[in-house]
Amino acid sequence: MTQMMQNTRRNSDKGKYPVLDSLPQPVLVVDGEGRVAHANLAAEAFFGSSAAFMSRHMLDYFIPFGSPVLSLIDQVRASGTAINEYKVDISSPRIGREQVVDAYASPLLEQQDCVVLMFQQRSMADKIDRQLTHRGAARTVTGLAAMLAHEIKNPLSGIRGAAQLLEMAANEQDRQLTRLITDEADRIVKLVDRMEVFSDQRPIERDPVNIHAVLEHVKTLAKSGFARNIRITEEYDPSLPPVYGNRDQLIQVFLNLVKNASEALTKRADGEIHLTTAFRPGIHLSVPGSAERVSLPLEFCVRDNGSGVNEDIRPHLFDPFVTSKPNGSGLGLALVAKIVGDHGGVVECESEPRKTIFRILLPAWRGETETEHQDEVE
Repeated sequence: MTQMMQNTRRNSDKGKYPVLDSLPQPVLVVDGEGRVAHANLAAEAFFGSSAAFMSRHMLDYFIPFGSPVLSLIDQVRASGTAINEYKVDISSPRIGREQVVDAYASPLLEQQDCVVLMFQQRSMADKIDRQLTHRGAARTVTGLAAMLAHEIKNPLSGIRGAAQLLEMAANEQDRQLTRLITDEADRIVKLVDRMEVFSDQRPIERDPVNIHAVLEHVKTLAKSGFARNIRITEEYDPSLPPVYGNRDQLIQVFLNLVKNASEALTKRADGEIHLTTAFRPGIHLSVPGSAERVSLPLEFCVRDNGSGVNEDIRPHLFDPFVTSKPNGSGLGLALVAKIVGDHGGVVECESEPRKTIFRILLPAWRGETETEHQDEVE
C-alpha cells in the first residue's frame, strides 16, 4: 500500500512541499476552506490514504467531529501564530484506536489562510515510560522469587514425599487424592522455577547476533510444533547490523511472542503470523543514572491477525501474573520484558481486532568498542 501511495504522489504533487515531505512525522497542509491541500508521506501512512485521496476531502473527514484539532486550526488563523495542543485523542474507525498525539499547528506564510498541521505520536514515549514501570515490577518479582524458592519449595518437597508414602498404603480411591497432591506440588514447583529466572542478576553473555538467524530458528521450531497449521510470513531488511545480545535469550523472547500469537489464532482459519525487521533511526532512550542516550534503531515485530488483546489488561500486559489465558501463569510476557530490558531495549504492544503487533526496539552492535566497553564494566 505504501508503494501505491508513493506512485500516486509521483503522478500528482511531487515536490510541492519538499521540506514537509522529508519529515518523519505526519504533516498536513489545510487550506482556508478546511480542505487537505497536501499530505506528506508520513501522513499518508498515518491516515492510511494517499495524498490524492486526502486532497479531495475536508480535514473533518479524517479527524473525529468535535476534536480539539479542528478548533486549533481556527485559533491559528485568528492569532496568526503557532499553537500546540498536547495529548489529543484523534482515535476513530478510519485511523484506528488509541491514536493519542501532540498536535502542532502553524500558519503557512507563503499561502494566506493555509495552516501546517503536524502530529507527534505519543505512543512511543508513553510506552517507554511504561517499560520502565514494567522493569520495576520485574524487580519486585525478583525479591518474591528468592523468597518463594526458600519458603515454598522446601515445604512442598516434604508434602510431596508424605503423599508418596501415603500412596503406598492407600486404596485405589485414596491414591487418586495422593496423586492429586503430588501433581499439584509439582505444578507449584514448576511455577516457582519459572519465577527464579527473574532473580538471576548475573551479567548476560553477549555477542554479535544475526537476528534473522534467530527468527528463522524460531520459525522452524514453531512450524514443527505449536504453529504447524498457521501461516508464518516474513519481511526482513537484509542490511541490518547485528544485535549485541545473547542468542539463546533472544530465541526465548521471540519464541514466547510467536507462541502467544499462534494461541490467539487457534479459532481462525485464515490465521497468519508476520515477522518483520527494519532500521528505524530516531528512537533514543535516556538511561537512568547516566547522561548517555541510547539509540534503539533496530525494530523487530511479531504481528498476528487474531482477535486482539483485551483493552482492560493492555496497559499491564508486561506485568507479572497478568494474563488473559484461563490456564496462563502471566510470566511469559514479563520474562520477555525482562530479557529485552537486560539487552538495553524496550518492548511494546499495539492491538486492535485482527491486528496485534509486539514491537521490540534494540540497540545495534557498535563493533569492537562495544565488547571492550562491556569488559570494562564487568
